[in-house]
This record gives sequence, C-alpha cells and structure tokens, in this order.
Amino acid sequence: MLSGVPLAAAQIAPAPATAVPQTAPAAAPTSPAVAPTRVIKSLRVEGSQRIEPETVMSYTKLRVGQAYTNESLDQALRDLLATDLFADVSIAGVETGDIAIRVRENPIINRVLLEGNKTLKSDKITKEIKLAPRQIFTRTAVRQDVARIVELYRRQGRFAARIDPKMVSLDQNRVDVIFEINEGPKSKVRAINIIGNTVFSDSKLRGQMVTKQARLTTFFSSNTSYDQDRLAYDQQKLRQFYLTQGYADFRVTSAVAELTPDKKDFIITYVVEEGPRYKFGDVTVDSDIRDFDNTRLAATLPVKKGEWFDAKKVEDSVDSLNQATGLFGYAFTDVSPDYQRDPDTLTMSVNFHIAEAKRSYVERIDVTGNRSTQDKVIRREIRLAEGDAFNSFQVKRSQDRINSLGFFQDKFEIKQTPGSAPDRVVLEANVEEKPTGELSLSAGYSSLERFIIQAGLTQRNFRGKGQEFRANIDYSIYSKSAQIGFTEPYLFDKNIALGVDLFRRDYNSFNYLGDQRQTTYSQVSTGFQVRTGVPLTEYLSLSGRYGLTFDNVGLDQATYFTGGVCDPLKAGRYLCEAIGKRTSSTIGYSLVYDSLNSRLRPTAGQRLVLSQDLAGLGGDVRYIRTRFEASKYWNFAKGFIFSISAEGGYIASLEKSRGAGIDKVRITDRFYLGEPQIRGFDIRGVGPRVQRIAYINDANGNQVLQTDKNQIVDDALGGRAYYLVRFELEPPLGAGIRELGLRPSIFMDVGAVFGVTRPLPTATFPTHVDPTTGKTIVDPLVTPITDSSGNALYSYALADGTFGTTTCAAGLPDASGACNGVSPNNALSNTTQPFLERFVGDTPRPRLSIGFGVNWNSPFGPLRIDIAKALLHSKGDDTKLVTFNVGTQF
Repeated sequence: MLSGVPLAAAQIAPAPATAVPQTAPAAAPTSPAVAPTRVIKSLRVEGSQRIEPETVMSYTKLRVGQAYTNESLDQALRDLLATDLFADVSIAGVETGDIAIRVRENPIINRVLLEGNKTLKSDKITKEIKLAPRQIFTRTAVRQDVARIVELYRRQGRFAARIDPKMVSLDQNRVDVIFEINEGPKSKVRAINIIGNTVFSDSKLRGQMVTKQARLTTFFSSNTSYDQDRLAYDQQKLRQFYLTQGYADFRVTSAVAELTPDKKDFIITYVVEEGPRYKFGDVTVDSDIRDFDNTRLAATLPVKKGEWFDAKKVEDSVDSLNQATGLFGYAFTDVSPDYQRDPDTLTMSVNFHIAEAKRSYVERIDVTGNRSTQDKVIRREIRLAEGDAFNSFQVKRSQDRINSLGFFQDKFEIKQTPGSAPDRVVLEANVEEKPTGELSLSAGYSSLERFIIQAGLTQRNFRGKGQEFRANIDYSIYSKSAQIGFTEPYLFDKNIALGVDLFRRDYNSFNYLGDQRQTTYSQVSTGFQVRTGVPLTEYLSLSGRYGLTFDNVGLDQATYFTGGVCDPLKAGRYLCEAIGKRTSSTIGYSLVYDSLNSRLRPTAGQRLVLSQDLAGLGGDVRYIRTRFEASKYWNFAKGFIFSISAEGGYIASLEKSRGAGIDKVRITDRFYLGEPQIRGFDIRGVGPRVQRIAYINDANGNQVLQTDKNQIVDDALGGRAYYLVRFELEPPLGAGIRELGLRPSIFMDVGAVFGVTRPLPTATFPTHVDPTTGKTIVDPLVTPITDSSGNALYSYALADGTFGTTTCAAGLPDASGACNGVSPNNALSNTTQPFLERFVGDTPRPRLSIGFGVNWNSPFGPLRIDIAKALLHSKGDDTKLVTFNVGTQF
C-alpha cells in the first residue's frame, strides 16, 4: 500500500469559457492586450481537524487583497505538502477570487508494530526508526524507516532481508503502522579472490584477514558474514602484513564485494600491487634533547641495517625511544621516524627524530572510580609521589602492582595528561572495581578424591582496606579440612604484612588393590601459623613465619593390628614405624624476588623464592627443610605466553638414628610428587615406594609372582629431595573464547623425588625345594598368636563344643596358674601367604611427560582437564593419561 507514494496534484478549477461577440474586423491594434489582474477576495481553509486554519494559511504566501496567479497557487500547494502534515491538498474558487484551501490531514500514529523479526530484538529496531506513537504519519517517514531497518540487517550480514510496511486505518484519523519483516538468510562470504599477488599465496593472505570464507572448518565462526567495515579493516591488515615483510610500496588498488543474484553470498575481490622488497638502510637517531647519546640510542633499537624492512619494528623502535626518554623524566616527547626511500638500491633509511621537550614532574595523582576501596590502598602501590620527577618505568611498575591486587579491571592503565605547565604531568588512575568477595558452596568430582563438597568465604579487599579474610571447609571421602585466615598487608599503614592461619586437616593416605582404593594411614593435623613480611627493595622481600602443629598418625586397627599392636605383616614395617602422636614447632623464612607483571595471571617477569623451615624449637620433630622456586614468563608473537617454572627441595633430619632401615625423616614430613604437580602420573605416583607382590600358582600349578598390576600393593614412601621443572605455552585466544573463560595450554613436566633409607624386609618366608622340579618354593609364614605378655596361646575344647584359649601347651592351668594335664592343646597361629617386597623408584633419574590441558571457569566452578603422556618413567612409577578436577581452585 505504501510502496508507491503519489504526489498530490493541485486541483485548480479552470475559469469557464465566455462567448466572444462577433463584430466587424477592427483596425489593426496599436498596442498588445493586457491580461486582467486577479485578486484574492477571501481566503478560507476547509477540512482541517487538528490544525488551526490560521496555521494552515501561515504555511502559504497567499493573503487577502493580494494578486494571485496559477504559479503562486501551485507554489502554495507545494509549500503545504512539504510540511508532511497533509495527505492531500487542493485549492478551489480560483475563478472568483474566493480561495478555499481544502486539506486532508495525515493521520496520527497509534502504534508501530514489528512482525517477523527474530535475530534482531524489537527494542534494538525501535531505537533506530523515527516513527513512534502520537506522531504524524507520512509516507516519506515510512520509506526512511524501511531503509533504516534494512541497513540494520545489512550490518548483520542479512542482505536478503525484505521489509513490507502496512497501514491499518482506525477511527479518529488514526493508523497502526506494521513493518512485516522477512529477515532472510545470513549472507556469507562465498569466496575471497586476490589478484596481483605473486610473492604470497592466496591462502597466506586470506589468513591475515579477519573475514573468512564460509567453509565447514569455519562453521562456528562469526567472521564469515559480510561486513563493509570489516572489508576496510582487512585492507589495512593486508597492508600491515606486507609492510612487515619489506614491501613498503604495497597498496590495494581496489576492493569489490559483489552480491550473488540470490542475495545469499558475497564474492570479494581484491586487486593488489606488491611492489619491490626493501631492506633497512642507515638507522640513525637525531635527538634535540642533549641528555641522550644518539649513537648509543640507535644501537639499542630493534631496527638493524641490512634486515628486511619491517614497519612493526619501526613502531617498536618509537615505543622504545619513548620509554627511554620517559626514564629520564620526559613525559611528552615527540618521536617521529623520517623515511628515505632509495628505489635504486631498494633500501629504506630511517632517522628517528626526538623533538625538544622539557623534563616533567608529577603535578598530582588523581585516583577515581574507587567506590569501596580506600584511596590509600591504591596510592601506596604507586611508585611515584606528587612532586617527583616523571619516570615511565615507575609508572609501568605502578600499573603492574595495582593490577596484581586483583581488585580492578584487568587492563588498568595509568594515563598521563598535561598539567598546568609544560613541565607538569598529571597521573590519572581511573579504576573500575570488580567483585573481590567470593561466597561459594559447591560440589564436584575429582579423579583424586572422588566426590568433593566445598564451602568457602573469601574477601580479598576486606573493608576496602586491602585486607584478606578467608574461611574454607572441604570435605571428601579421603580428606577433610577447615581453615580460617586473615592477612593485613600494611600493618599500621607501614609496609609490613602480618597474617595468621588456624587449621584442622584430616588426611587419609591410600593405595589401590585392584579397583579398590584402600586407606593406608590417616593423619590428623591441628595447628596455627603466624606470618609476616617486609620489602627490602622494590622487587625483593623477606617473609617470616612460625607454626605449631599437632599431628596424630594412625592405622585402621581392624585391618592392620594384631593383638592391639601394629602388625608389620599386614601394614608393612615402614607404616608401623610412622604411627604415633607428635608436635612440630617450626620457624622459617622466605626470600622472594618478584618482578611479575601480575600475581594472578602473569605474562612477563620472573619470580625467585628461597625458603627454609627449622623444626625443633620445642616439640618432637627436628629437621631443616630448604626449598627453591623459580619461574619466568615471556609474552611473544602476538599473544603467546611461554613460562618456565622450576622448584626443588631437600629436608635434613636433626634427630638421632631411629634404628636400622628407618629413615630419620618421618614419612609425613617427606616430599612427594605426582598428580597434580607432575602431570602424566597418578597421585604420589613418582619416587621411592614399596611394592608387595604375592606368590600365586599358575594354571600348571607352578608358583609364580603376581603380574596383575591391580593386585599389587603399592605404598609411596616419599623422599628427602626432589626437583620439578615445568614448561608451558598458552596460545592467544579470540575474544569469544576468552569470554567463555577457556585457557588452553601445552606443557612438558620433568621431575623426580628420591633419597630415602631402604626399609628392612617386613618378613623372611621359609622355603623348600620341590623334589620333582628342583625349584625353590616359598612357603607361608606361620607366626604364633601371643597374649599381651608375649606368651604363646593355645586352644582347647570345652564341654559345650566351643573352644577356649590358654597359655598351657598341655592340660589346663590350676588355681595357682600351673599347667596340669598331659593332653596337648592346639597352638594358635596366623598364617601369612608368601609375598615379595620390592623397593623401587629411589632414583634422581628424571621422569618426563608431555601433554595439553585446558582451564575453564565454568558455571559449575573451575574445571581443569589434562591429557598427558609419560615418556620417561622408572620402575614402579604409576602413570595416568587423563586427569580432571571440578569444584577446586586451579
């Protein structure tokens, strides 16, 4: 109905014809005839409803008493239609001078409705269109809004979208405007053609573009749809790529996007001129600031003579010079590269000119945007004070320290703006706070501990003072813990940290027998630790701690005890030696060098830690434990993050020997390696261990050792020394993947734990030689059952058919305790089937694994999945291919 808008024509009634009297021919006139002048006698408006007649007449130049012509009446019609207030206009009374302006007003819009839109929400469309309720309806406005809606869909890549406007007439000259929308399919990029390239292939150049061809491999990509802005951006990407490869004269001569006849796809064609390839010529620095040595500055730049021209290196050189001048207090230096192209030698000489500038001083530091965080929490991390000489390195360091707090947006920057004088600079720290409190109640599943329930309360910016308060409760089948802690990073507003932790931990060590996980020993630890720390330099700090822990190590009496005493034949001598209660009083320190740009997710810098703990200030345990940790991060190649971390430790006992075959360092104080420290191995799957392998009879009745790994009892013993090195590479991710919270990585882990006294055999089994085969057969071990005094026990029959026990080998004891009688009693004994104990894994030889994994901050809690293959392992090590954890921090 609205597809065509007819123009309202002026309906001017012609004057009636008048009879001309027939007379004799007159003499030839001496002058031409003059047309009679018409004058407006009266002027009125007919048909107006909402608009006052005076208002209608004010839009025209017609006035009573004025002369009028057909041209002036036509102009009046055009003026009225130009107001968009009227659907039709005509003029009557032309012949008499009684002019009547007849109008039909445009209707008022009652509602504007959208039908058929699915991918674009109605509120997004209504923001763009001009038609709205209670406005005057015009066909021109409808056409304009149709064009606006079409443009909205084109921005989404839907070039086949069709908009059909409809009008429904209502009473009182009102209408409903309905836009019927057929969105159509999303127009994809069917092909990207490149003409004129000879050095690089089409696929190589397409890889530089953001726009991608619609293929199965790009099914989930949003960049396969056509976008005019993206087309211009891709031209810039192509130029940037060629400029980094030495082609300084490269240009895109044309970029054409053609829509296929069915409006479903686009074909994009680029025509390029590559030009010759240039090398860097002379690279010089020309500084108007006297503080700098131009030759030395030029030698430090990444641009080198003879290398292929690279515009990115030129940009890096400008940044490098700005940083260098900033170190000397020049906040607003102007560094401009001047190019001298030599087409004969195909060289590009570059002169970096540093304009004259004044040394800058910090006029003031503005902190804004912090609503809950106190100003002092931010200001104490800024390495400059008001009145100090400007230093770009200190500004960058301040940014890193504030980012490391974890209280604000990830990409926080301190902006530098001119102050009240040319040598003054204002530092603006405009922060955007993010939540720092965490209240969690989660359940998860771990390949280590099966089902896990966790409840935690953490506030990393307690009361807005930068203090940390945390309380956590963890529960699983094999471990339980409760911990509460508080840290004040600036005690009494001094750069001294103080913290305290209270804890209770119940841990069950275990091994596997078949698919059954069996608890070996339990350790209950209750205690506290007090921590303090002070900075020595900007990057070096010293921390101290004191801890007091009460440990109770025990075994399941029903499983591992005989006669109320730990039975080495059931538990192993090394576990029986570990049980008991003990108190550990430890004091320690850590010397930390930290230049990481972020404590949460570092991408550059390094961290070195030397720690020592001394146990023996009271208590039952005496040792000195030394550990060293180092890590370094590199950010390179447009977003790749490579890191190397290494750690190692040694624990030396200060106690006397506890007997032959017993290590002076208790099993609960040693180092352990395995999942999750070194991926590709099971928990405590690396290092010294004792394997108990049973003797069985094969199908032919021959005695052999058990070969089924699942039937071998495997107890990890830990070691006094260990080392671990981890190499990890995180690739750059697109914005979409980052928003999902995914962080994939590939890694290689190398490590070992070793150095423990070889335990004595638990038992020596009797043997005999099979007379038939001549092979030595290991026999079961029969041990007498004794009472608490060590006397052998015997059984005898009672009258009721049951059995009693006595210490008499024959007869029964009388009232005095003497044995009377000659009837022999049956000696009570335990029979232990033969097994072989094997001590393995005590070697510093490296274990190596490679693999890949991904961290995902999922709606169900943090998730970590690793797939790792152990390439190097020693005899007895337990390997594992896939590990995952849900509901625990990573």
